[in-house]
Amino acid sequence: MDRLNGSANLMIVSDLDYTMVDHDDSENLSLLRFNALWEAYYRHNSLLVFSTGRSPTIYEELRKQKPLLTPDITIMSVGTEITYGESMVPDDGWKQYLDHKWNRDIVVEETAKFPELTSQSETEQRPHKVSFYLEKGKASKVVQALSKCLENRGVSNAQEELVEWYAQNARDNAQITHATERCAAGIMQAIGNFNLGPNVSPRDIKDSIINIKVLSPSHEVVMFYLFYERWMRGEIENSEQYIQNLKSIFHSTGNSVHPSGVDRSMQQIIYTLPKMFGEKKGHHFRVWIDRVSFAEVSLGSWLVKFDKWELSGNELRCCLTKVLMNSKVDAPNKFTWMHLHQSWLDGSEGKDDTPWFI
Repeated sequence: MDRLNGSANLMIVSDLDYTMVDHDDSENLSLLRFNALWEAYYRHNSLLVFSTGRSPTIYEELRKQKPLLTPDITIMSVGTEITYGESMVPDDGWKQYLDHKWNRDIVVEETAKFPELTSQSETEQRPHKVSFYLEKGKASKVVQALSKCLENRGVSNAQEELVEWYAQNARDNAQITHATERCAAGIMQAIGNFNLGPNVSPRDIKDSIINIKVLSPSHEVVMFYLFYERWMRGEIENSEQYIQNLKSIFHSTGNSVHPSGVDRSMQQIIYTLPKMFGEKKGHHFRVWIDRVSFAEVSLGSWLVKFDKWELSGNELRCCLTKVLMNSKVDAPNKFTWMHLHQSWLDGSEGKDDTPWFI
């Protein structure tokens, strides 16, 4: 990927439904925990890949329903479509590769001979994918017969259930781990089991802003917005110590531009924050950040860019955020926020800017 200076430090390739996304977790806590881990420690030098059977249409639907990060690579439609980055630029080379010896008309013709197959919706019928529903009890017989028909026409396929494969091949294999935790939490567990890097999510650190060693600008912004979420939810102590800590983070002459365009001093933010303690207590309120990047623009001065998402009840909004921060002379691993600028992501403006604080 162009944003990396060299090889990726780590690449995670994950399915979505019941792998990265736990549909039984209504609070999406395991996913939010993974998000904080990835953005704090891995985004700047690693690759995140989503590989899903979903078509682009229902993949986008899932992104509206769940707090999914933006992957570097998205593999969709059972591997037949590959795109890159936020703009989802298609891999034309992969398309050309699949075109070789692929005849969609033959597949449609042969599958039409099996009344047990019920076509999925039009959105799931893709250039290199023909999709059907099939009752589980009939699946084995139909798949076996259909595979033979397609093989006789020159297109073949192989599929093996993962759990069966694990039972037959993975026992006592040190290079394969069977996670005991669910979905995204299991992915974090695997990171720890293989010693691939940090695997404790910032969300699992109770005190997210005081006496925490800051490792990078990305780690800094993740920890700050976790503090902000917990402060608004009333999940931490309403302590003057937190306010004093913020005073050491926000520069005395720093400023913040609200997405509405209003320019405020950072001292005004510090003054207002105590009045907002617990304002979202008992409400479905979550904050997460996505696509964090940072660069040293001059000696000891860092520009950090990210998307800041805020879910309040059923309202989901996002701001494109930039923070200019300086390393502290007496503590290079600590930062002072000099300037914060936010602008609405298209479609996130809403009717009222007031609820959006920082």
